[in-house]
Amino acid sequence: MSVEQVSIEDLGRELGERIAETPEYERFEEARAAVQRDEEVQQRIDEFEQLRAEFMQARQTGQATNAELQRVQEAQDELHSMPVMSEYLDAQEELEDTLEAVNEAISEPLAVDFGGEAGGCCQD
Repeated sequence: MSVEQVSIEDLGRELGERIAETPEYERFEEARAAVQRDEEVQQRIDEFEQLRAEFMQARQTGQATNAELQRVQEAQDELHSMPVMSEYLDAQEELEDTLEAVNEAISEPLAVDFGGEAGGCCQD
């Protein structure tokens, strides 16, 4: 590995460490821990995941109904309206915005959006 490659990787690690020190990341981690500790939220997540899995299976077999879709959406709305989960989702969105800004700052001088387009070979 070249010295330049090691230096770039070191910069990447430093960037990751600095991101982990931001208020956005700290808020996200605190909110995630609160979700993991909250038994009621965990139960609602499990219920939602079960409903969603059942709906997806019904959809694959062509047996899904609008009523089942509505049930999944209502379960998701109920889950998202719980204060602990709402805080988590807000913190996640704030962190995603921060990471998108970092992605844009990295991609700008390269004229490539690595977060969105790097996988394709033939992009116009």
